[in-house]
Amino acid sequence: MISTLHIKNVGIIDDITIDLNEGLNILTGETGAGKTLIIDSLQIISGGRFSKEMIRKGEDFSYVEVSMYLPENGQEEEENVVVSREIYANGRNTCKINGRLVSVNELKNFMQDIIDIHGQHENQTLLDINSHIKYLDGIASKDISKSKEEYKTLYIKYNELKQEINKNFGDDKEKQRELDLLRYQVNEIEDAKLKIGEEEELENTRIKMMNSEKISKNLSEASNQINETAIDSISIAIRAMEKIEEIDSKYQESLNSLKSIYYDIQELSRDIEGYNEDAYFDEEERDRVEERLDLIYTLKRKYGNSVEEILKYNEDIKSRIEKIENSEEYVQKLKKELKEIENKMEKIAKEMTRIRKEYSKILENKINKELTELEMPNARFQIDIKQEEKFGINGLDKVEFMISTNIGEDKKSLSKIASGGEMSRIMLAIKKVLADVDKVYTMVFDEIDTGISGIAANSVGEKLKAISKKHQVLCVTHLANIAAKGDYNYYISKEAKENRTKTSIKKLSEEEIIKEIARIASGDINEITLEHAKNLRKIA
Repeated sequence: MISTLHIKNVGIIDDITIDLNEGLNILTGETGAGKTLIIDSLQIISGGRFSKEMIRKGEDFSYVEVSMYLPENGQEEEENVVVSREIYANGRNTCKINGRLVSVNELKNFMQDIIDIHGQHENQTLLDINSHIKYLDGIASKDISKSKEEYKTLYIKYNELKQEINKNFGDDKEKQRELDLLRYQVNEIEDAKLKIGEEEELENTRIKMMNSEKISKNLSEASNQINETAIDSISIAIRAMEKIEEIDSKYQESLNSLKSIYYDIQELSRDIEGYNEDAYFDEEERDRVEERLDLIYTLKRKYGNSVEEILKYNEDIKSRIEKIENSEEYVQKLKKELKEIENKMEKIAKEMTRIRKEYSKILENKINKELTELEMPNARFQIDIKQEEKFGINGLDKVEFMISTNIGEDKKSLSKIASGGEMSRIMLAIKKVLADVDKVYTMVFDEIDTGISGIAANSVGEKLKAISKKHQVLCVTHLANIAAKGDYNYYISKEAKENRTKTSIKKLSEEEIIKEIARIASGDINEITLEHAKNLRKIA
């Protein structure tokens, strides 16, 4: 749910922070005080469109931020998520999720499962035909989920096979051109006779070549110093120690150590003299190393970042050559496998259609019952399920919610409903029934009570209250019956100060709620209206 909403420089809103709660949050206030701007701000933070005219006069940016508590990885524990969006007059956007920069599209995708906004003319999901099948399947999840999983697995394989068939079913000229190219690549790689580790060895040899003069000079100096100084000095020391070795055993031990050092240095001298070959390379050897490295670099540019990758690529294209050379047989095998999968998919799709048709009647009856309670007894909600020619991710069904609002009228798409009052009640009826399967956390209703009054208004309030048992609900209303049902009530007002108008918001106490209900009910606060407000509150 949304715990805190912070809005800055949106319309007449200067800088306000709203602490929201679970349940039914009611927003009321003066006309033009900024209630709609609060809903607009929720649209903005949900990735909606923004007009620079919405930026507060005299400012060059608008800022909206929400702090939310959301389930963490499907667990019962909740994590705090902070989402913000800053928009400048030049059109530049800065969107962040927990401090991480994201695009507007990423923000929209993230928020679409968190906030759902409903008003007279704006319905983010229910007017999207593609979402209707999801709602129906949510109602039928107990019976359809297993079939959907089986179908989805087959559908993925189905698309992979189709792509493979298309890739291998070119004409003979295309096949021959591809074969010629692939064979040339195989020959080029195999003629090179690459060996793993060869490049590193050549690079090491090349380094020695580049430093041959330096190597030769220092090897000679090291060899001369050992032979002319170290070995002669130790030899003299050995002869001296031999003259006294019998006097004391410790002299004998030192003599033995000197002899060991003498032999080690002789061995080291031979090794250093043997290194001289590292310092001498003829031009033919230099050319061979450079040419070999150039060949390896050329192949790496074409076929991979290392010798290992080049050799792996070679094996892949040899496999591709084999497939093309036997393409007719291979494609026939793929087509047979595809047909078998299509048969399985069709069988499962038919079963999903049967389940959907069964649950569509249940959903129709429930929504029509809700519409009757919302003073639309002649309205008839209906779910159309049509068969598509091609397999889709949800099978062969196209599901669309339809409505006829009056006796004798033809059913039509929800998006074509003209009356704002009718649309509001239809949306609320559908949302009430689908509340159990709709996973969105926060539902926002902006003046959904427009065009209704009396019994219908009371029914709308009851539906909102019922939805708030499973979702956080924010509702902007002008009706006392609905305001009376709020778990938390907020009053939005505006004031002019220093030639500027700004919005403020206040969470109302119980006494203040009663006064606000009285004001909404009659426009006047007196003993009679206060008593009426108390009764409405008591009933709620």
